[in-house]
Amino acid sequence: MNFWTNRNVFVTGATGFVGAHITRMLVEQGAHVVCLQRDAVRANALDFFDLRRQTTVIQGSLEDYALLERLLNEYEIEAVFHLGAQAIVGAANRSPLSTFETNIRGTYFLMEACRVTKSVQRIVVASSDKAYGTHEHLPYTEDNALNGLFPYDASKVCTDVIARSYAHAYNVPVAVTRFANVYGPGDMNLSRVVPGTILSVLKNEAPIIRSDGTPIREFVYVDDVARGYLLLAENIEAAKGEAFNFGTGEQVQMLDLVERIIRLAGKSLEPKVMLQAKIAGEIDAQYLSAAKVKARFGWKAEVSLDEGLRRTIEWYQGYRGSV
Repeated sequence: MNFWTNRNVFVTGATGFVGAHITRMLVEQGAHVVCLQRDAVRANALDFFDLRRQTTVIQGSLEDYALLERLLNEYEIEAVFHLGAQAIVGAANRSPLSTFETNIRGTYFLMEACRVTKSVQRIVVASSDKAYGTHEHLPYTEDNALNGLFPYDASKVCTDVIARSYAHAYNVPVAVTRFANVYGPGDMNLSRVVPGTILSVLKNEAPIIRSDGTPIREFVYVDDVARGYLLLAENIEAAKGEAFNFGTGEQVQMLDLVERIIRLAGKSLEPKVMLQAKIAGEIDAQYLSAAKVKARFGWKAEVSLDEGLRRTIEWYQGYRGSV
């Protein structure tokens, strides 16, 4: 018996990349998981990991308050992981209204449903390193102001603050995560640099870098991410009302990242550096300090960037016909 055995857990965004891995880890540890699915998308991470038959999947949206309250009550949900969101920066710039509806309204509807549901004892909400926006000094720490101003970033600022406000105003047992860029098996958002590059390389096509290759980012492997979510939920009394950064402490330029993928895949290709103008809101350098979560709960990334990329490449080699 471990902590999650026979616990009733609700995961929003379970059909997405990170949500599916959290669901997988919960199922492996014996939890009864209820998932919310808005769209029956074809390339669905929940199906890639064969989780649909091991979970209860409810069709609906975060903007349906009555559904959320009924679901939490009927399934006697104890723990909630809130990852449901419009998560693509470019899509947010093109369609800010739908992004705000899902990411902001969806968050306060869920927080309110949790507040009035007696069974809910622990909630972890996904914010993002993007909520920090631009700062002169890096790495970001949890004390940095949330300066995210563009649509996706701003929606995550709101998600972050709303969740923590429910902890401080109503004693709702909720904590917030701010992760660096997450990568690993099952990411179907191929506009992201890691899956997009891997699939190009596996097809023997030169991967494309939109920028000049110099932007700096931090990447954290999805298994480390899922562990972080579960750890915060397990320690919710000590984490309540706070936000926690999760990262590796290893930064990489985009050109170096793409060249690593090419090398680890055993290919000889030259990336195409396009030197395009930055997308609105794109920041030259973003990386985090995870010192707080390490000191408080002992979390640290266990998978190096090279090892994580190897595992990810291997997964896409097996599944690329489906993506």
